[in-house]
Amino acid sequence: MKPLRLLQITDCHLGNHPGEVLLGMNTDQSLYDVLDMIQAQEAPDMLLATGDISNDGGAASYERFTQIVHKYFPNTPLAWLPGNHDDPMNMDMVTNLPIEAHYQLGDWNLIFLDSRIPMEDGGALEDAELKRLQRELSLHKDKATMIFLHHQPVPVGSEWLDGYVLKNADAFFDVIDQFDNVKAVCWGHVHQEFEGERKGVKLFATPSTCVQFAPQENKFKVDRLMPGYRVIDLYPNGRFTTNVKRIKDKVYTIDFASTGY
Repeated sequence: MKPLRLLQITDCHLGNHPGEVLLGMNTDQSLYDVLDMIQAQEAPDMLLATGDISNDGGAASYERFTQIVHKYFPNTPLAWLPGNHDDPMNMDMVTNLPIEAHYQLGDWNLIFLDSRIPMEDGGALEDAELKRLQRELSLHKDKATMIFLHHQPVPVGSEWLDGYVLKNADAFFDVIDQFDNVKAVCWGHVHQEFEGERKGVKLFATPSTCVQFAPQENKFKVDRLMPGYRVIDLYPNGRFTTNVKRIKDKVYTIDFASTGY
């Protein structure tokens, strides 16, 4: 059985203008490098960006993002969801609007949630989003399902980052626990790789396409690992495999001494 290949990119932090930086790193260049790597190594059936696409929510940053991705993958479906740095109203102004909310990819049901709280770094799912999640899962009980959001619903082991755990994670998991077809929950936000499991549901965080945060740190610390993305292979029988790939042999200008951003 040949799988469908879903690629997750996240936390691109693009500016309104080319060449803007985050902690010294040119976030355009790092996104180009990740997309170059994907183009050389993968044949994706879908691309998904899980939030913080923009660094400041500016409308031009979203137009630039979609144009960049479509230049590399003009015929590949692109989906996205907002992060705490994003402005959903500006996201919806782009010329070629990516897929939002949910998507059926082969035998799989993919659900994209909005965990953004306006003007806050932390996240939560509004009642409407929880009800939509319940509805989507109820409508497609026969399909293996993956759920994507921006904020981590469980602690990842870094005290400063875990202050931003999804505020109503219990309500989120209460919905998921009603269904046995949810295979995994994936997110961004933490700028690092993470893998866990809860009641048989796999849990994954994916590295940023730009700056990485060092794992297992109580205070903010920039990691020396390189930008990356997640490969998710979805099989018709409900099985999936996943792994993270990173840029290699590249030197970026990064402020490793920074104590925040």
